[in-house]
Amino acid sequence: MDASRTGAGTGSETNRVRLAAAVSAALVVGAGLGLRAVAAGDVAKYGGDALYTLLLVALVVLVAPRVTARKAGVVALAVSWGVEFLQLSGLPAELSRHSAAARLVLGSTFNAPDLFWYAVGALVGRLVLAAVPRPACRP
Repeated sequence: MDASRTGAGTGSETNRVRLAAAVSAALVVGAGLGLRAVAAGDVAKYGGDALYTLLLVALVVLVAPRVTARKAGVVALAVSWGVEFLQLSGLPAELSRHSAAARLVLGSTFNAPDLFWYAVGALVGRLVLAAVPRPACRP
């Protein structure tokens, strides 16, 4: 039997995509920390917003390596916007007072311009994924 009929090689392709997603996630985190180290103000804030959603795109692919580029971008954007709107409740602010991790993941204060920069991050992620050949995926 050939590999295409038995599914042989599928696991290795999936593992390759997951490894690339994990490396990408680590690089995005590094870029975010680097951005904070060299920039301040709006550049650091809004660049961090875009990188936050780009990180979520990488994490979506890590969890679901065969996801389409479009769906990965939409899921990442939905999560980003969901977290931003959750900030209207005050819960993230309260959690952020007690945990640095919560502050990094959930933020604390709603800021409408963040919504645009999350969309920028999702779009960049979608474009990158669409440009990278992956098995059984379409942009």
